[in-house]
Order: sequence, then structure tokens, then C-alpha cells
Amino acid sequence: MKPFAALVGLIACLPLGAAMAGDFDGSKPLICAAAEAVECGSGEQCTKGLPADFSLPTFLRVDVDKKTVAGPLRTSRIQVMEKGEKEILLQGTELGFAWSLAVDSEDGTMSGSIADRNGVYVLFGSCTPL
Repeated sequence: MKPFAALVGLIACLPLGAAMAGDFDGSKPLICAAAEAVECGSGEQCTKGLPADFSLPTFLRVDVDKKTVAGPLRTSRIQVMEKGEKEILLQGTELGFAWSLAVDSEDGTMSGSIADRNGVYVLFGSCTPL
């Protein structure tokens, strides 16, 4: 599977400061930072590393009100959003890839995926309010 450097749709984040539970419910913009990434291709061994190892963005800005997820090179539109009691789920597509992002409403931890017909990237980390 070819690394997709410009896709913004998925990244994990590290907490940058203390925040209240309501800060992760989509009511405030978030900054997310990737902590860990995994690449898996059909019929291949999965590879673990950092997002940069796979040409993926390390930081993302998530703005639920504006329905955008933005990285250093591109902004992707949130096409599907579901706010649950314990998490907020976001999905979209960009340049032939489908992406999804799940953010825990209580502590800001997140996981995400970027997939196409050849394989998938999985990202883990945390978010904090801007």
C-alpha cells in the first residue's frame, strides 16, 4: 500500500493540558497529535511505527461546528458525524481513501483509520481542546 502523505482524515493526539469532560464532545475545536500508527496491506504483515514513518500527518485540527478535519497540507470535510454518550464518531473520504476518527468524550483519547482497496492505516493518540 502506498503511503498517503496528504490525507488529513485521521490522526491520534496527545493531551496538551487538563480539560473537562465536556471539552471532547464536539462543542470545542480540538488539536490531535498522532502517537502510534500501524500499516496493514492485504496479505502482508502489518507494520508499526510513527505517523511520519508512513508519510501521515502528526497533528490534526478537528472542528465539528465547521465539519472539517485539517492537517498541515489539506482540509477534509466531515461527511458523517455521530455524537454518542461516550464518543464522537467522524467519517469522510478524500482522494480515493475513506477515513474515520473516534474521539472519547471523557478523556480525548482517539483512534482513526485511513483505508483504500489495498489496505489500511490505523492511528492512536489523544486530543485536547484549542
